[in-house]
Amino acid sequence: MESGGLLVVEDDRHVAESLGRGLREAGFAVVAVDRLAAADGQLAQGAPALVILDLNLPDGDGLAWLRRVRQEGHRMPVVILTARDTLPERVAGLEEGADDYLTKPFAFAELLARIRARLRTVAKQGDEDVLRIGDLEIDRLHRQVRRVGRLVELTAREFDVLALLAQWRGQPVSRDLLAREVWKVNRRLTPLDNVIDVHLSHLRDKIDRDHPVKLIRTVRGVGFLLAEGEA
Repeated sequence: MESGGLLVVEDDRHVAESLGRGLREAGFAVVAVDRLAAADGQLAQGAPALVILDLNLPDGDGLAWLRRVRQEGHRMPVVILTARDTLPERVAGLEEGADDYLTKPFAFAELLARIRARLRTVAKQGDEDVLRIGDLEIDRLHRQVRRVGRLVELTAREFDVLALLAQWRGQPVSRDLLAREVWKVNRRLTPLDNVIDVHLSHLRDKIDRDHPVKLIRTVRGVGFLLAEGEA
């Protein structure tokens, strides 16, 4: 597709036509497809600025497609737009690499605001593509992490958590902020707190375990922070 346009992957013709019309009126170039195979064809022609992805497609599951394209290195923002509305389904979508998750029925104004917010985030990366805290290097452009020059393998969600901690380096990040910015959930629930704690435990294991200086800390009653250097 034309590089920089929006790709809509939606098999409901009325929804796709409505989205396309609204997004074009908002000034975006839009290509709409109703099959994952067609979405693959569009990606092969050029990287879209953003993908709006339904999950229930005639030729497969959108979540599995998202997992695969992330593994292939495609980095464009993806906004899931689906009828799947439970908390575990939202968490699963974000875990697999979605940047936002909106359920049907939806307000077009909210979707448009989320699209613009995601595109602003991409535009702002600029000089801050690489963040450094002590001997830890976080390359947000290529989604890679190194400590003392050695590559650290993280899941997509672990990377997002670490990148948020790095953005607020030296300041505590609350579970509320993590829930809102990483999991896109405005109201924290106990199951999500458990998920957040598991991710922080995994990050500590991968980032700090083999190093005498610990970078990830818990601030009791507040949240977590990333800062150099605590022996």
